Amino acid sequence: MNKRRVKNLRIVSLICILVLICEVGFILYNFIEKSKHSVYFESINALINNNDSYIAVGSNNDNDNHYEKAKISKYDSNKEKVFEKLYNIGYNSAYFGVVLDGTDMVAVGSYEKDEEDHNSSVRHALIVKYDEDGNEVFSKDFQVLDNSKFTSITKVGEDYLVTGQSIYKNTKVGDKVGGAILAKYNKEGELLWSKTYGNNKSAIFNDLIVVNDSIYVVGCDDNYLGIIVRFDMDGNYISHNDYSVTDSLGFNGIANIDGVIYVSGALRRDNNDTDAMIVRYNLKCVYIDQVIYTGLGFERFNRLRVDGDNNIIAIGTMAIAKKEKGISEFNYDGLVAKYDRDLKYIDAVRYGDDRDDYFTDIVIDKNNYLISGYSSYEDGSYMSKFINYSKALKVLGVN
Repeated sequence: MNKRRVKNLRIVSLICILVLICEVGFILYNFIEKSKHSVYFESINALINNNDSYIAVGSNNDNDNHYEKAKISKYDSNKEKVFEKLYNIGYNSAYFGVVLDGTDMVAVGSYEKDEEDHNSSVRHALIVKYDEDGNEVFSKDFQVLDNSKFTSITKVGEDYLVTGQSIYKNTKVGDKVGGAILAKYNKEGELLWSKTYGNNKSAIFNDLIVVNDSIYVVGCDDNYLGIIVRFDMDGNYISHNDYSVTDSLGFNGIANIDGVIYVSGALRRDNNDTDAMIVRYNLKCVYIDQVIYTGLGFERFNRLRVDGDNNIIAIGTMAIAKKEKGISEFNYDGLVAKYDRDLKYIDAVRYGDDRDDYFTDIVIDKNNYLISGYSSYEDGSYMSKFINYSKALKVLGVN
C-alpha cells in the first residue's frame, strides 16, 4: 500500500470518527434539551369546597408537546380525583381562580390563543364555565393590551366579578389604557363592564371581596407597591390606599370580619429580606394596624381565610438561604399561621423538607384547614398535594 493511499485512508477514518462524534453529540444535545422541557409539573393554584367534594384549578404539562395546560379537577371527600379536564385550546394556559355557581364551576386564568401569542409569550385573559360533570358551557377571552390574565373570581347575585391585568409586554398598543383590571360578567359569559386602574406596564389586581355594596380589590400599583382599592358595585372608583414597602408582588389576599378588611403580602426590609404581613384597613381604606411574621429569610402571606372562630388563617411561603460549596441556594417551605381578629399571634408552623414546598390556597373544612400546595421531587418534577391541618395547626394527613 503506497503512502498516499495510507494517508487518504487515515483522513477518511478521521472524518468518519468526527461525524460519529457529531451525531452522538447531536443526539445527546437533543436528549438534554428535551429533558429540560419535559420535566413533569402539576400544580393547584386555587381550591374551593362544596359539601363533601373539592374543586381545584391550576395547570400541568402532561402532553406530548409539554405545553402548560390549564386544568380543573373535582375530588371526592377522600381527596380521590373524580375527573380532570384540560383546556386544550391554543398553546400554554393556566387557571388561577374558581367559583361555584350552583352545580356549575367557573374558572379564570390566561392562555396563548394562537401561534403569534405563543411566539411572543403573551396571553389572553380567560373565563370558562363548566357543568357539574366537567363539560364546558362557555369559554370567553379578554384582552385590552397584548398581555392579559384573570387572577380571581367571585359570584355576586347572578353575575361574576373578576380581577386581573392587561398590560403591554412588547410594544405600546395605541392609546388604549390597561393596567389592573376589574370586570363583571353575566351567567352567559357576556362582559357587562370592565375597569382599569394604574399604568399599562405593571399594575395588577390579585383578589377581591364584596362588603356592604362595595368592591374591595388588592394588588400592586404602578410602582410595584401594595394597594387596596374600593369601587362601587358598578365599578366606579371610590377610594384607595397604597402601602409603600411591600415586595414587588404587592397584596395578594383579602378577607373581612365585621367591616374590618384584612390584606396579606410581604414587608420589604431590603433586597435580601422580606417578612410576611397582614394589614388591617377600615371600610374607607384607611390603615388601622398590621402584624409582621419574621423568619430566617424571605417570607410572605399569599391567602387569607376566616375560620368559624373569627380567627385569621394565613398561608404562604418562606425561603431559607443555605450555602453549599460557597453558593447560596434557597429552600422553600410552606407556611401557615393563625391570628385572632385583633391580629394577636396564636401560632405558626412550617411545612417542608430539603426539597421545595409551596402553599397555594386554603379552605375551612369541617373545622379543619385543608391546604393545597405542590412540592418538588428528586427527578426535578413538581406535583400537587393536599395537607389537612387541625385547628391546632397539626398535620392530620397528606394526600
